[in-house]
Amino acid sequence: MAKSNFFQDVQERLNHALENSPARDFEKNVKAMLTQGLSRLDVVTREEFDIQAQVLAKTRARLELLEARVTELEALMKQNP
Repeated sequence: MAKSNFFQDVQERLNHALENSPARDFEKNVKAMLTQGLSRLDVVTREEFDIQAQVLAKTRARLELLEARVTELEALMKQNP
């Protein structure tokens, strides 16, 4: 038996054994419990979080521009009462 065939055979047997083992059931149960638990929490996906972070950064930049403009206008009003 060639080495590659031997390793392939061992891998196939291990995969088959893992698929039918209690470890696979345990993994499925843990995933289901975590999914159910997280669905009860008020969490967002990473994608949603990243989008909101971008929106916040743009809003902050816009706010800084508006604050600078207000300061500028206030200074003009003080010069020309």
